[in-house]
Amino acid sequence: MTFVVTDNCILCKHTDCVEVCPVDCFYEGPNFLVIDPDECIDCALCEPECPANAIFSEDEVPKGQEVYIKLNEELAQTWPNITEMKDSMPDAEKWDGVENKLQYLEK
Repeated sequence: MTFVVTDNCILCKHTDCVEVCPVDCFYEGPNFLVIDPDECIDCALCEPECPANAIFSEDEVPKGQEVYIKLNEELAQTWPNITEMKDSMPDAEKWDGVENKLQYLEK
């Protein structure tokens, strides 16, 4: 099983999760983070660290957000690895909790 970054990370991109990951399985895009399912060891350390509550176990991804399972896998193959905490997006607070943000994802 792996963990999956979902909708609420888009345009927020907090990186608290990256800081606690023991295997550096996070990858960074312009306005979103993803987890490489082949590298994730299912330790669950990232999930409680996400201020946006955007990380879920693969079997607990919210209904309607299952597309993020495949999206994490695909984007992790092309985006650069991130291993250190950075500032979140400038308008992260404004976007936190906004639903259906997939349309804003920059690949």
